Amino acid sequence: MTLLLNHSIIISGASSGIGAAAAEIFAKQGANLVLVARDETGLQETAAKVTDDGGQAIICAGDICDPQTHEHSVDRAMKSFGRLDGAFNNAGTVGATSPLAEISLETFQNVLTTNLTGAFLAAKNQIPAMIESGGGSIVFTGSFVGVSTGLPTMGAYATAKSGLLGLVRSITADYATQGIRSTALIPGGTHTKMAGNADNREWAASLHAMKRLANPDEIAQAALFLLSNLSSFVSGSTLWADGGNAAVKV
Repeated sequence: MTLLLNHSIIISGASSGIGAAAAEIFAKQGANLVLVARDETGLQETAAKVTDDGGQAIICAGDICDPQTHEHSVDRAMKSFGRLDGAFNNAGTVGATSPLAEISLETFQNVLTTNLTGAFLAAKNQIPAMIESGGGSIVFTGSFVGVSTGLPTMGAYATAKSGLLGLVRSITADYATQGIRSTALIPGGTHTKMAGNADNREWAASLHAMKRLANPDEIAQAALFLLSNLSSFVSGSTLWADGGNAAVKV
């Protein structure tokens, strides 16, 4: 099956975790990829796995807080593949954690800049290229934190991820008639570096009805659905891939 045959897709946070898993899965579905992250070594490793399997991937090392990173990634997609059909804006950070009144202004602003302003900058640059290409799908990685489940010490992260839902709806309201779809993917806890140590992972697993964490490829498969034509009438909404987190009281 080639759900993304000849589609040009940008993936941020592609040096590890969900983004790296998505790169391998999307490439096997026929996509040509632009991989974005700060970790250039990690990007090269992801790109090598894609090309070893016969796919196409180019890297764009940069910080998603920097507008030039998004300008560059879109430019690379258009010049290398002639179009931009989709983006999985997956990069983000939890940042330092503290009770809300103890979070410094600098920390709060940094977390919002990475998770929310970075998403805005991505969409701002991706939308015109997708319109030029005849339409496309933009998927943002959200979080159940601050959307369905408030967790202590994570106020900055929760605020930023909640804001993503407004961004998703606004993009749909502004550009749906021009062929742009926008959605938020809400993962549950996932086996990535962000999940922390073994004790943190065990605690996070307890929040889910399934009592386990997701593997990165399980979340990437959900993103694949949202980027493909299988979800052609889905926009402005969220897809929960959370192991039943939102369905249970914790």
